[in-house]
Amino acid sequence: MINSMTGYGEAQGEGNGVSYVVAIKTVNNRYFKSVVKLPELVAFMEEDIEKLLRENLGRGTINYVLRLKDASADALFAIDQTALKAIVEKLNDAGTSAGIRGTIDISNLLSLPGIIRPALPDAEKTGQVRDVILGISREALGQVKKMRAVEGGFLEADLKERCRAMRQDLEHIHARRAVVVKEYAVKLKKRVDELLAHAELKLDEEILVREVAIFADRSDISEEISRLDSHLQQFAQCCRGNDQAGRRLDFISQEMLREANTIASKASDTEITRLVVDIKCQVDRIKEQVQNIE
Repeated sequence: MINSMTGYGEAQGEGNGVSYVVAIKTVNNRYFKSVVKLPELVAFMEEDIEKLLRENLGRGTINYVLRLKDASADALFAIDQTALKAIVEKLNDAGTSAGIRGTIDISNLLSLPGIIRPALPDAEKTGQVRDVILGISREALGQVKKMRAVEGGFLEADLKERCRAMRQDLEHIHARRAVVVKEYAVKLKKRVDELLAHAELKLDEEILVREVAIFADRSDISEEISRLDSHLQQFAQCCRGNDQAGRRLDFISQEMLREANTIASKASDTEITRLVVDIKCQVDRIKEQVQNIE
């Protein structure tokens, strides 16, 4: 069973008076790449989330976003009252020294660096928050993996159909291979007979046989047909037995294209060339689809 690299999952939960919402979106990538976005309040979770993503997803670009919902002010931030008090006292002293009377707007002081800081949880709450977020993340990952599996099923069905069409073309090429040599022998003899007709010379049959043998050896594509058939078998096995088969399938499809090109260059026959063009079109489509497989 193969999996697509495209998926989406979302889950939410609550802990310590804070509602957490996790959204995970995955798209194609040749390698594993994670983009984790966390509120500063739970920034300590980044390493744990990265590890969880790597354990569950083989490759692709994974966009992970955690949002806080319905969180109280106490849960989000804390005010450094000691620093705020020290600033107020210094401002009062400065005003008295300068003979300036007035009131201090506390809201302006809150914008100063260091006055408002994230309300970091203590050790006990940290463990609770970690368990809640990881639990929600696993739920979202479950949805992602389910969606990737469903999409992978459609991809597998399409790939199997294209491999079936390639196998049919390959069978026609195999059947045509022996006919090509016979047709060449007939055409060669006819051409030579026409050239020698006016010269009243007789064709040396040994020379004709040697020329046909050279042509047969030069245009022999039996080995390429066998290898391409083997690649088709490997491709089918890989689809059935590996849930992270993308890289292997990509390599096999490249080898398929290589054998098809060799057959086209060696076979001096328009019908075989036409069939090879059909095979190459299928391989190109397979290579595109494989880029979506994990």
